[in-house]
This record gives sequence, C-alpha cells and structure tokens, in this order.
Amino acid sequence: MQVSAPAKINLSLKVLRRRDDRFHEIETLIAPISLCDEIKIDKINSGKEIEFHCDDPSVPPDEDNLVVRAATNFFAATKLIPAVSIELKKKIPHGAGLGGGSSDAATTLLALNRLFETNLARDELAELGSAIGSDVPFFIFESAALCRGRGELVTPIQLPEQLSILLLKPSFGIAAEWAYSHWQDSREVPGVSYATQEFAGQTFMNDLERPVFEKFVFLAQLKMWLLRQPEVGVALLSGSGSTVFAVMRPRADVELVAKRARDQLDHELWTFQAHRL
Repeated sequence: MQVSAPAKINLSLKVLRRRDDRFHEIETLIAPISLCDEIKIDKINSGKEIEFHCDDPSVPPDEDNLVVRAATNFFAATKLIPAVSIELKKKIPHGAGLGGGSSDAATTLLALNRLFETNLARDELAELGSAIGSDVPFFIFESAALCRGRGELVTPIQLPEQLSILLLKPSFGIAAEWAYSHWQDSREVPGVSYATQEFAGQTFMNDLERPVFEKFVFLAQLKMWLLRQPEVGVALLSGSGSTVFAVMRPRADVELVAKRARDQLDHELWTFQAHRL
C-alpha cells in the first residue's frame, strides 16, 4: 500500500497560556498542503516485527521514530500480530514547522487501519495519535481544521478559497519545544510586523513569531522581505518554524519570487511551490 503524508501550514496560531503539564493551550487553524512524504506499507509473512526503512539517514530507525511509535500503538490497541514492512521517503524537511513527523505517524495509522481492515473510527485513531504528538490528531482527519487544547482537539472545517503558497526555509531547523518554552518572556524585534494579516477572506497570525524572530533574526528579515514583494499577499512563520510561507497573489510567478529570494537573501534557501489541499 502506497500512501502520501502531507505537510501542513498554520494559517493562524494563538498561544493562550502555559498549562500545568509541559504543554501550552493553543488555538490554531491548520491546513494540509501538497508537499508530501511517501510511505509504503506491506504485510509480511515471517516474524512478528515492524520493519522500518527510510531514505533519510538522519531519521531514527527505532522506537524514537514517530512512524514506528504509531505502528506500535496501532498493534497494541488492536491486539494484532505486528508483522509489517514500512518504507518512508522523506520530502518534508525536519524542524520546519510543517508537521512532517506527525503527518508520517498519522498517515501510518490511517494506512494500517485500511490494510488490516480494523475499521477504527477517526476519533479512535486520533486518540492513538495524541499519545505520539500534538499535531498527529489533526492529520488523522485529512482536512483543514481548527485545533484547540494542546492541538489534539480537532474540528474539521471547509476553507473558502484555494491558495497558492511558496515555502521558504533556511538550512537550520527549530525545535517546537524550544519555541513554546521561550514564548512567555520573548519580545518583539523593532521594525518587524507581527500584526494580523487579512487576505483572500482569511486571517493570518502566529504568536510564535515573537520568540522565534527574537533569536533567529534572519527569519524576521525573510518575512519582511516577502511582504515587500508585489506578488505576495501574506507572509507568515508556519508553526514554530523555521519555514516562512508566502500566500501568493493571483497569477503571480511563484518560481520567480523563489529565485529572487535565493539571489537576494540566501543562495542555499530551500523553496517549494505548493497549494492548499
């Protein structure tokens, strides 16, 4: 069985408070996008194990990997013999704020549910996923959604308009745990706009820009550079970064803007032209 695991962007992200556990209470509008990892899952006849392979050597091969954890949780919950081979091809960059690991885990749960015909409801799969990561339940519903709590309370919604999106990421990544832990005491960088943006009938904002931009000033510069480009309607950090995304105006030449960003800001900047699913 071959399946695609889509990346995501946060169209809005409000950090409401620090909770008594190590998480933060948030309210975020998330949308899946057309950048995807690829996962191949097959039953195996010999042994009682989860065989996992990935084309990215930096991805951990054992229970530290979210795909392996998802499969382990699935077999524990269904009491089936864990006999599968899983191959992961990575296209979503690490530490990017695009939810790659969480999407891989959720897509694995969905695929195993179909492959073994266990007929678990999405709510049941989301509960399994919430023990793996806060973004995993979002990806179970395969829809744009408003997510609350620490992200595990998912309300799927229909967004009004298709969006053309340019993703831009420098060579470094950012750990979500770091960004959230520095949110409360962070300050705004002078000359950088953190204001809510309105475009195409949608509101865009991200409270994690404050701690991230304070330490990683290049990302603040990247956002402000994008906002000065005539082809760009919105520029925003996705999640905890380090990806900044631009929502493009109609008929904009997306690749031209990507080339301009690499020429003027960083020749090694990773870019990807996507659309909202």
